[in-house]
Amino acid sequence: MDSYYADDDVTLYCGDMREVLPALGMQADLIVADPPYSETRLAWDRWPDGWPTLAATATNSMWCFGSMRMFLDQSTEFAAWRLSQDVVWEKHNGSGFARDRFRRVHEIATHWYRGDWASVHHNVPRVPATYDGKGRTISQRAAHPPHTGDIGGATYTDDGLRLSRSVLYARSMHRTAIHPTEKPVRGLLEHLITYACPPGGLVIDPFAGSGSTLDAARQSGRRAIGIEADERYCEAAARRLSAATLPAA
Repeated sequence: MDSYYADDDVTLYCGDMREVLPALGMQADLIVADPPYSETRLAWDRWPDGWPTLAATATNSMWCFGSMRMFLDQSTEFAAWRLSQDVVWEKHNGSGFARDRFRRVHEIATHWYRGDWASVHHNVPRVPATYDGKGRTISQRAAHPPHTGDIGGATYTDDGLRLSRSVLYARSMHRTAIHPTEKPVRGLLEHLITYACPPGGLVIDPFAGSGSTLDAARQSGRRAIGIEADERYCEAAARRLSAATLPAA
């Protein structure tokens, strides 16, 4: 199958993922999917039936963006998967114009896996603490809330880093977006990819859009394959990825 764009780390194909993915015959460390949520009457916002089952043939680990409504409506489509966790992307500004609901300033990313959890790559990113505690030695008390279980006391050296939180704040892409549902690389995609794909591993994005996931994977030292049905966005993603690989003047 001919690629639309390719460099040393990224390959992009133009077509329906339900046709392209089986033809590639690839096994990936991770799929990052941002499918149409099917929540509007827009022509492009149509759920591609059967894609989660097909994705399960290509990987054992997947992040999928969506809304609570989407995941409830399409719950049977994820029968081949087990849910490990959900992460909330908090935007700086909301989308939608509904006047009878809370202003929507978040989207959900759910992590799904297949098989033995221990065999699925998961490495929570560590981020700087919100205070300057680096180098301090702290004595941890034994007492903990009962629901967390009995954890004994310990002494450790604070390195100034903390596990990344399950609510990730990143500015939405409204003003600079190439695609109407584009996700930010910094503060969002980079964390999801680092968590679920080992360095040098392969990420597949079956709904590549503007190429954000492909860009994020490449920047984090992973390889990536993207599939996009709309040739207009394939062209835009190719320009984006080509510009990022140009040598400095």
